[in-house]
Amino acid sequence: MEGRTVSTGKFLVCARGTAARHLILALMGTTALGGVLALPSPSLAQQAAPAPGATQTMAFALPAQPLPAALDAFARQTGWQIGYSADLAAGRSSRPVSGSMTPAQALDTLLSGTGVGYRTTGTGSATLVPAPTGDVTMLAPVSVTASTGAGSGSGTVTITKEDLERKNPSDLRDVFSGEPTIRVGSSVPMSQKVYVNGVEETNLAVTIDGSRQNNKVFHHNGTTLIDPALLKVARVDAGVAPADAGPGALAGSIAYETKDAGDFLASDGVGGFGKTIFNSNGSGLTTNLAGFGRHQGLEALGTVTYGKGGKYTAGNGRKVDGTGTDVVSGLGKAAVQTESGHRFQASYERVYDDAPRPFRANIGSLAGRPAWEPRVRDYTLDRQNMVFTYTDALPTELWNPKLVLAYGRTDVETPIFTRPVGSSTVPGSYPGKGATSSFNGKLENSFGFRIGTVTAGTDFYVDRANYRDRTMTATERARNNGLYGQARLEPMERLRLSFGLRGDRQTFEGTTGREWTNHGLSHNISGEFDLLPRFLTAKAGVSRGWGGVQLAENYIMNPAWNYGAGPRPVTAYNSTAGLEARYEGFTAEGRIFRTKLDDARAARFAATSATLARDVRSEGYELGLGYAWTNGFIRAKYADIDVKIDGLPADSDTGTYLATPIGQVFTVGGAHTVQSWNLTLGADLEFVLDYDKVQAGQRPLKGYQTANLFVEHRLPEHANLALRLDVRNLFDETYADRATYGQEFGTVTPLYQPGRAFLLSASAQF
Repeated sequence: MEGRTVSTGKFLVCARGTAARHLILALMGTTALGGVLALPSPSLAQQAAPAPGATQTMAFALPAQPLPAALDAFARQTGWQIGYSADLAAGRSSRPVSGSMTPAQALDTLLSGTGVGYRTTGTGSATLVPAPTGDVTMLAPVSVTASTGAGSGSGTVTITKEDLERKNPSDLRDVFSGEPTIRVGSSVPMSQKVYVNGVEETNLAVTIDGSRQNNKVFHHNGTTLIDPALLKVARVDAGVAPADAGPGALAGSIAYETKDAGDFLASDGVGGFGKTIFNSNGSGLTTNLAGFGRHQGLEALGTVTYGKGGKYTAGNGRKVDGTGTDVVSGLGKAAVQTESGHRFQASYERVYDDAPRPFRANIGSLAGRPAWEPRVRDYTLDRQNMVFTYTDALPTELWNPKLVLAYGRTDVETPIFTRPVGSSTVPGSYPGKGATSSFNGKLENSFGFRIGTVTAGTDFYVDRANYRDRTMTATERARNNGLYGQARLEPMERLRLSFGLRGDRQTFEGTTGREWTNHGLSHNISGEFDLLPRFLTAKAGVSRGWGGVQLAENYIMNPAWNYGAGPRPVTAYNSTAGLEARYEGFTAEGRIFRTKLDDARAARFAATSATLARDVRSEGYELGLGYAWTNGFIRAKYADIDVKIDGLPADSDTGTYLATPIGQVFTVGGAHTVQSWNLTLGADLEFVLDYDKVQAGQRPLKGYQTANLFVEHRLPEHANLALRLDVRNLFDETYADRATYGQEFGTVTPLYQPGRAFLLSASAQF
């Protein structure tokens, strides 16, 4: 009898003439890693356990379709592993699944009335069985990497709860490790910026729990500082994004979702969670504590993280000034759900970083500066996010509403230094304060039909950016109202389509108080077609985005700006196409992509630079190959990304809040669990190749190689207690991440990543 397990994974073997040395090293690393991860382990009887995310509420829009296709779509969205007999699923059709519910509820609905049931067979796995009785071929669960949803094009990356647990991230760079098309510049969380296909994140629609982020405060600071300990999932749509991703999805979208009580408790009760991480490089200690409870439709969660530590040492053996840890973050959530399914949830999330940082927080040092300019100065970064959400946990096909009202704010304060007076060598100083905020929301409803769903709604935002010090005050504002619709359909077997349209009307107010009103349309279409059902899928998508007038960065605002006829609205054009092949646990995929931004605002302080705009182009390709087995996986990816600004090779200064050079990146990663020892081992390798496509007079960017290893042990007598050792930057490489500012300029010493570090972690849930 033919058996099937829904699975995906990624691995790559590539060769490129100028990269031969690096690829040989990569292949050696792959071979060694594969040897370690493929160690045989004694069989272990499977025990029933909740699947991952069993209590997490997700939004489903799965049409009625042949059962194998429905299970594929379900696995791609949830990360569950479903084992089943091909004979059992053949000739059966699923029921439509629409609305917000847990994966377990969704699977119940999908299988309802089909004559097929299921039972869990391990952490993150389930096996289909005939209902109510019958025989079934038992298949071992295989790890699944979350992939694109139906019709979402070929540029979607989902970092699941299981991914986060495996990566044990301390910052956003760790969150997106292993993804060559997503780079995170800087080594200090408060100055990190995310780049997707080389495009900076303020050109994407970024949300936290559905709340729009407006964080363009200071180009030396990070854009969206978030504590990974609070994250449940992170989803990136690179390039082509749906209309319901929100306004401003020019080069795609990034959606962060934080944890709630349901991630810890499957039923009524109370509990707690604690995790402590000690980092040997800088003697940093970070502790996360959480308490949670559920009772008859009421639930609450409270969690806090506190981190403290000294400055770290780079691979060259030198301590890096301004890199100490001093952060506090917290999250509170409360929800009530009525018997009729009405669910109301309120949350408050905050992260506060207060420590001396390099004078320019994303640069190690800058030559040629006045002697009185200090090497470090105090920075305070305070980001807050408040969200109220209403959903219906028991939706019907025509009634599946969602209401979101949110307010987010980011404040940055740092001293501004002035030249010493007279014979004094002590500079003067006064505080400079920047703040951005966004009051935003949306109201939408998803309508379910036989072949899919249509989501229609309206959204708004009121964004504000302000800078003030003792010498001046400057403010810009923007108000936007949007209408949108997004269809996700399966009009025929093997074909899945997603297409949408949105219209926006924005009013922009400059620092002089003058207003300009603009409006525009955005549209997208993407799809998937199974060329060989279960084995080969083609994916493609195109979009045109309209983003209105982008607010300027706070710290360069000028009350004397001359706007002339007014800033031009920014527009974007995206296209992507790819193939994904699957066979017996192996997967291979490839995609090409292109993003073009026209009239992206790049204002400078000069009075005549308020309307300065640039054109950005990013294009390239990504390849991947991998294999997943019962207790582990190995995968590799390769990306080659070329970024230009106004027709010239991008550099990180011209590309402030726009784009950065990337080039060629190769990653290899994997993990394996030895069940009889309750032991998991894993590794991540990254090879970034030399990059010489720079402008005349600029320095080529040096390549680098890094390796991270981990081993985790769960104590048999204490199933909820885990001990873990991570080794980061195993070979003590001296390097700055490719997306870190200033590496093209001879006057800049970039902010180097930490040298070799040992992280000891202990976590427990009770």
